[in-house]
Amino acid sequence: MTIQQRPMAADLYGDLIPSAPRKWRDYPAGLAVICAATLAAGYLTDRYGAPLTLMALLIGLALNFLSTDQRLSAGLSVASGPALRLGIVLLGARVTLEQIADLGPTALIAVMCIVTVTICSGVVVARMAGAGAAFGVLAGASVAICGASAALAVAAVLGQRRIDRAQLASVLVGIAALSATAMFTYPIIAHMIDLNDRQAGFLFGAAIHDVAQAIGAGYSFSPPAGETAAIVKLTRVALLAPVLTIVSLAFPRDAHGPRAIRFPLFVLGFFAMAGVNSFGLVPSGVAHYLNSSATALLAGAVAATGIRAPMAALRGGGLRPILIIVVPTLAALLLAVTVAHLLI
Repeated sequence: MTIQQRPMAADLYGDLIPSAPRKWRDYPAGLAVICAATLAAGYLTDRYGAPLTLMALLIGLALNFLSTDQRLSAGLSVASGPALRLGIVLLGARVTLEQIADLGPTALIAVMCIVTVTICSGVVVARMAGAGAAFGVLAGASVAICGASAALAVAAVLGQRRIDRAQLASVLVGIAALSATAMFTYPIIAHMIDLNDRQAGFLFGAAIHDVAQAIGAGYSFSPPAGETAAIVKLTRVALLAPVLTIVSLAFPRDAHGPRAIRFPLFVLGFFAMAGVNSFGLVPSGVAHYLNSSATALLAGAVAATGIRAPMAALRGGGLRPILIIVVPTLAALLLAVTVAHLLI
């Protein structure tokens, strides 16, 4: 089957099938649905303290029946494509070089090693399970860096040829569940093994998937632990750009022709935003707005993914995708505990 013969519903990021030119009136309906879903997820998060990405995903899955409505297709494509990439660029406003330097070289090297081993463990277990290296990179990077945000970014780099919507949705489901579980259980583990504030903060920042949940776990332990968790976690977020660069080199988009490298432009945008923020060129009010915008855009992308997810294929995947995510999660936890005890 040629690329042109493949069904349009399979093209999550618009990188597989050239789409027909669209008119401006094709977008508002789908974007309105995404805005409503994101606002609903935000309300549930504010009202009940539930993770935003989890609420956005659940609402998106609840609206999955809308995936057959072609009137929404253009807007949903924007939310899961250009809007997603813009959200990733804006994540750079959360990171500064000073924050990373405050960790010290030992902790920084430890974080880099944890991220590397976590991603490699995902690749190894995925290959053993017959899911392929690309899915292992997706699962491992989502655990190692920043949960759903990293999953969406890595999937955008890998492209629809290697990661379809069912696989991405399964990772988002697993990440949301495990990250929520970690937020409540890791502070208990830290108390049980008698970690101090700095050690506990490192554990939460280095091992919990989602940014908000890592910081939430830290502040539930103590304010100093929350501050350390925030710095460690944002350091992991900063590693998103180099990881995406490596993924783009290891998995060229043109898999059948010459190894032409298509460097993802939103990676450059992430670097640029982090650099601007590092030199203090972003006013605090603007930085807050950029952070809120990034959160909203990524939540909208998660909701769009849930709406467009092929549920039959997702149900048919069984527990294998979840198990592939569990192994990197346990690897990150064990490594973070070891480093916290020995080096922090």
